[in-house]
Order: sequence, then C-alpha cells, then structure tokens
Amino acid sequence: MYICFVLKKNNCMHFETKGIVYRLSAKQKLPMSLDEAWAFLSSPKNLKTITPDYMGFEILSKEETEMYPGQIIQYIVTPVLGIKTHWVTEITHVKDRFYFVDEQRFGPYVLWHHKHFVREIPGGVEMEDIIDYKIPLGFIGRLFHPLLVKPKLKEIFSYRKQKLEQLFGVYEA
Repeated sequence: MYICFVLKKNNCMHFETKGIVYRLSAKQKLPMSLDEAWAFLSSPKNLKTITPDYMGFEILSKEETEMYPGQIIQYIVTPVLGIKTHWVTEITHVKDRFYFVDEQRFGPYVLWHHKHFVREIPGGVEMEDIIDYKIPLGFIGRLFHPLLVKPKLKEIFSYRKQKLEQLFGVYEA
C-alpha cells in the first residue's frame, strides 16, 4: 500500500508495506548548503533538537566529533505512555556528504534500518529518509501498526520537518 502525505510543496512522507516489513519514506528540501546540511544531520547530538521534547530523548553515549562506520550510539527515548525505552544503534555505512545508515541493534523494533540521504539541488538541499522496519509481536504487532506505530512515526517526522524549517528556513526555489 502506498499512501503519500503531502507536507508542503515538494515535501512528502509515505508509508508502504511489503510482507512483514514496513517502509517510511520522507523527503524535505531546505535552503542550506550541502556542507551545512551534512554537518547538522550527521551529528548525533542534533537528534535531540529534532525530536519532540515530550519524548525525553537522551543520548547516553560519548559524543564523537565525526560519524564513522561502526559507531555505536545509545540513547533513551519515551515514545508512548511515559515508558522509557533504551535504544542502541550502529552507524553501518557513511559516504561523506551523501548518505549514512543507522541500524538498531537493541530496541523496540525487530528491524530498524534507516538510510539518510542528502543531495545538493538548486537553492539548497534535498534530504531523504528511508526507514525499513518490522514491529514485534507478529500478527498482534501488525494490528497495532495503524493505530499506534504509524501515527507516532508520522508525528515524529512531521515535527522534524517543522523544526528543520524553523532552524534553516523554508525552501522556496
């Protein structure tokens, strides 16, 4: 199933399902340089800035100066009902100023594979997130996807879009 939520001209978020793995794709254009976008997006310390405050996002790992493959990032997040959730992700791939991939090693999902792309366009950059994820509990988990998981992810990425526009401006080109 392919559903596109148009967030603003040239910005889109959609969910699709193939088998037992879900995919969330989101694109956003911002009026900033590629260097500026990469510096912000590839720094784990900025995750807190673009995550809703009510989620209590807290990085437990020592912050590194530069992202690298094999980097482990531990954090706590409180996504639902005040339940603190420990996450451990690994940065598995990095191509400077083009993309990086984080994969959950421990956390609430059975699978979480998140690709972050950034590319230069006239007047700014286009960012694209592609997340393949599988929720636990089999059939029961799939029942909760449209009621809890999907709306929560949509809310988080909508917040992220708005926050990035507050910080860097609205793309008009």
